[in-house]
Amino acid sequence: MKKPTTRQEIFQKRWLILFAVVMQTFINCVDSSSISVALPIVADELGVTMASTEWVVTANTLVIICLILLFGKLGDTVGKDKIFKAGILIFIAGSAICFLSGNYYVLLAGRVVEGVGSAATMANNQGIIVQTFPLHERGKALGLSGSSVALGSMVGPSFGGLIVSHFSWNAIFLMNIPVALLCFLMCCIYLPDMSSGKKEHTDIGGVLLFMVLIVCVYGGIKLLQSGASYYMYCLFLLVIAAVVGVFFLRWEKKQTEAVLNLDMFKNKLFAVSVFCAFLSFFAIAGHNFIQPFYLQKVQMLSAAQTGLLMMAYSVTMGILAPFSGQLSDKIGSEFLCFMGLCVITVALLILSTLGVHTSLVVFLVGSITMSVGMAMFQSPNTSLIMSTVERSQTGVAGSINALARNLGMVFGISLSTVLLYNIMSGHLGYTVMGFAEGEEQVFVAAMHWVYRFMALISAVGAVLTGLRWKNRKEHETEARGA
Repeated sequence: MKKPTTRQEIFQKRWLILFAVVMQTFINCVDSSSISVALPIVADELGVTMASTEWVVTANTLVIICLILLFGKLGDTVGKDKIFKAGILIFIAGSAICFLSGNYYVLLAGRVVEGVGSAATMANNQGIIVQTFPLHERGKALGLSGSSVALGSMVGPSFGGLIVSHFSWNAIFLMNIPVALLCFLMCCIYLPDMSSGKKEHTDIGGVLLFMVLIVCVYGGIKLLQSGASYYMYCLFLLVIAAVVGVFFLRWEKKQTEAVLNLDMFKNKLFAVSVFCAFLSFFAIAGHNFIQPFYLQKVQMLSAAQTGLLMMAYSVTMGILAPFSGQLSDKIGSEFLCFMGLCVITVALLILSTLGVHTSLVVFLVGSITMSVGMAMFQSPNTSLIMSTVERSQTGVAGSINALARNLGMVFGISLSTVLLYNIMSGHLGYTVMGFAEGEEQVFVAAMHWVYRFMALISAVGAVLTGLRWKNRKEHETEARGA
């Protein structure tokens, strides 16, 4: 079958292109959410602490963060289609390593390889959608992409819970391979050539500096979990990160083809939208990591029951995200973004009331409310970000948006667990790096503060989006008056 080449052919095949692209997004989310449910079992079977299992999630996400800008830039030059397809193959290889892993370190290696593949696909999926769909359908298409995230997150917990209840946790990664192979074949058939034809210099120096910056910041935050004796090491790493960060910004300003186009952030709408995306995922990341431990260790549910309960978030997101995207096409994005973050803040405050004997109805109400907020916020905010850049910069814009999302997730998990472990250690009088058996009340008390902290972060995002909405209305009023 001939690939679409003309604008008319691409338009006719746009829904098949969308399906091919979001299928990989779907399986990425299945992979992430299914392993989250299995973390308590992974910790027990591999003989590692709760803090160590955090690396199973964050090693993958850190690699995505470090490489996503590079792949976004390469997508704008080499071709989004080529980088996307290469990412699928690398993801398949990483899934195979995870499936065959027999110990903790091989599992981490597989997750790193998966991260490389995920970075390549995440950096270019939104850019492919934006280049494929006309402006009046863009919100709807991005909304459906958001639904694929929700659907993957919905299938993941139940699938992961089912697998670890009947088979080894390794089998979770087996499902990735046939689905990703099908996605690769569809991309080979339907994705048009999206190379720009331009030969540009790859900013390897900027990529390396960015990697050092992220690793130092994350390492410094991670060391806070280990107690006061590590605070000096933490400070040392954060000072290095500050120095490298300054050098990185100066380096990027001098580059003609910088990996991070700082000029894009001169657009206040783009900058605020990206920052709010970071805050939104920061606010919900701790919830996604802590809840499997709360449900399995405090409420004493099985992994399968935990997966089913955690599906409530994704089912709601999957239903509402397309409508939110369509609505943003009609009424604009600012109001939906503002209301979405307000709803997320309320949800986090509801979840901060969870206790040892609290009814699971409260958990469901909090999770569903949070999902409503994310559905209202995510697709409209993505549409806003992508609408503020030129067509030739959609790959970079998409990778920056994905970078903000992943930065929010990894630092949200890290700071939430730092707060959790330090408050638990303060209550118990000794350092803890995970769930303390028989100390459910201590875990819950610390968890309350984590949720209050995340609610504060979400509230800051709500204020910023409210100001953005207010400024846009004022500018529109002035324009009509002129």
